[in-house]
Amino acid sequence: MKHRNALFGAFVVTAAAALLMAGGVAPQAQGAAPAIDNDDIGGVVTSARGPEAGVWVIAESGDFQTRFAKIVVTDDRGRFVVPDLPEASYTVWVRGYGLIDSAKVAAKRGARVNLTATAAPNDAAAADVYPAIAWFSMLHLPTDAEVAKLPGGMNRYASNLKSAGCVGCHQLGHKYTRTLPQELGSFPSHELAWMRRLGSGQAGQQMVNMAANNMGGLPFKYLSQWSDSIAKGALPTWKPPRPSGIERNVVVTVRDWMGPKNYVHDLTTTDWRNPTVNANGLIYGAPELSTDDYPILDPKTNTVTTFKAPVREQMPPAAGAVFQPSPAWGDERIWTSLTNPHNPIMDQRGRVWYTARVRAAANNPDFCKAGSEHPSAKLFPMNDSGRQLSYYDPRTKKYEFVDTCFSTQHLRFAEDASNTLWTSNDRAAQLGVTVGWLNTKVLDETGDAAKAQGWTVLVLDTNGNGRRDAYVEPDQPIDAAKDKRIVADFYAVMPNPADGSVWGSYRFYPERATQDGAIVRLMPGPNPPATALTEIYNIPLPGYGIRGADIDRNGVVWTSLASGHIGQFDRRKCKGPLNGPKATGDHCPEGWTFHRLPGPGFPERPMESAESSYYTFVDQQNVSGLGANTPIATGNLFDGVHALVDGKFVTLRVPYPMGLFAKGFEGRIDNPRGGWKGRGLWVASGDRTPWQYETGKGTKPLVTHIQVRPNPLAK
Repeated sequence: MKHRNALFGAFVVTAAAALLMAGGVAPQAQGAAPAIDNDDIGGVVTSARGPEAGVWVIAESGDFQTRFAKIVVTDDRGRFVVPDLPEASYTVWVRGYGLIDSAKVAAKRGARVNLTATAAPNDAAAADVYPAIAWFSMLHLPTDAEVAKLPGGMNRYASNLKSAGCVGCHQLGHKYTRTLPQELGSFPSHELAWMRRLGSGQAGQQMVNMAANNMGGLPFKYLSQWSDSIAKGALPTWKPPRPSGIERNVVVTVRDWMGPKNYVHDLTTTDWRNPTVNANGLIYGAPELSTDDYPILDPKTNTVTTFKAPVREQMPPAAGAVFQPSPAWGDERIWTSLTNPHNPIMDQRGRVWYTARVRAAANNPDFCKAGSEHPSAKLFPMNDSGRQLSYYDPRTKKYEFVDTCFSTQHLRFAEDASNTLWTSNDRAAQLGVTVGWLNTKVLDETGDAAKAQGWTVLVLDTNGNGRRDAYVEPDQPIDAAKDKRIVADFYAVMPNPADGSVWGSYRFYPERATQDGAIVRLMPGPNPPATALTEIYNIPLPGYGIRGADIDRNGVVWTSLASGHIGQFDRRKCKGPLNGPKATGDHCPEGWTFHRLPGPGFPERPMESAESSYYTFVDQQNVSGLGANTPIATGNLFDGVHALVDGKFVTLRVPYPMGLFAKGFEGRIDNPRGGWKGRGLWVASGDRTPWQYETGKGTKPLVTHIQVRPNPLAK
């Protein structure tokens, strides 16, 4: 069924009328128009200054079930080609740094449409389309004295602000967050307003606890100073550069799915090990806390369907009650999911696996517990698990439970004969003590989930003999005759295609209050868990605050850091022993390299990017067209992603609607011989509050397809 977004009605004018209002287009600009096909729209963007290079041209239609917009960037002569548009009516317009949005012009496929851009009359008007980081970087950090009593000091505070807490769930700096919504009510001060604001909705208690307890109440003070200064007219001092080089070759297609009260944490499109699986197929989402209606996008028809994910037994919804009324939804409990899916991934058969609840946490099967003969339970029995596993088979339309003793959060398939599915741990349920896996070959052959699964604690080879022996517990000192168990929960999980090891990113290190994060290597050995050994590598300064990470085909780990970097760790550079009594985390600082992410820093830390990247994905298979093994970090304050190409960052921004907040993303090859059109990245917007996007209440979670063509006019 077709629909038309209400936004179009107020702005759409005919192409002829728009050109008349703009005073026509100069003959030389018309003559410079690029060649187009019958399913393209092309033309030239000019202003009173002449051709406008490096600005976005947006072609949007309300004729489909989903939102549909295709976005390109002009070349150095202001020319553009919006390629391969489906049959529909479109409005076309210009957005760019230094401009105000142009009038919207109606157009059909095959039309040449020359657009007139208007320079922003002042800095305030220009800053309306800046990425959120321009405004977020105006936020002041506390003094050293204020954070002295907080565990970890300033770095831990910044980690909570940028990664573990505030910007871990949504943007700060876009228009909704840098201002105070009228629906919130009237308050004597911005500080009181922020106290009330952070208590809003079903995440309110969590947000207040983060600000008041983990961050010592300081965010109330500094967020209020920030929004108060903006209300009085303060503007960003950093002005973003227009897209250049590869950034002008980007083609972005924006769709949406689900409802305006939902959010989708991650999506999956293919098997990461073989990204031609499910070519041109459906896109599957994991809507985390919000709903048990899992979305399925058909990008060929721009339609969305859902399936209802069940649970094995009834339990309360994963999201809590409303703490304080929401400015958008009042007392309504909008998140109702029982399954609470976090992360999906596709296997070689096209089945979609989810980390999702299938039962109550406390109801672990008997084979998980003490007294069981299960190999993992004999070494480390498990009494509860917060999330388990499930999968949806598109061929049979069946959703299957896979009960696990261990908790799950993220998941990845290893490149082995067993198609082993490795998972990271839901720390909230098990305090990060285990890493779990599922032998899907055994599961498919036997149907026995108990036989197919295993888990292990993390043990360092501190006695240096190369095997796993009896160990001391994490709170005990090293014993020269024994190994040592550590607590290091995996957030990201990364099977290494180079040697069969499995890596994880570890967000907190309780034994060292001043240290914030590490990466962990698990070598399963021939008979896990009995043979599994671990290595840990702490992040040295200037890096800190790890969250999502990935690995390339050479075994190099790449990770997003709250310090405003992509961290790169290469174990091959380590000079000292990798086991023994000194190999406890600080033994290989030489393995680390730090790449500063784009954007400005905070006033107190100008050399450190304020960018707050959630996750890094490594494009092992060149699905993006930027090259194999390209690390790509979520640009959570840039409405896009940052790719590290030849040592320099290329920012692929989605400028409309502003607010895109990438969580998990991946890429797919639809046609290996199709050039740039046959491949691309698929990015879900995982912001928990899609009503805060530029297009306001009613906006649905976004799905974006990012492709890189050889030049700005390729069609």
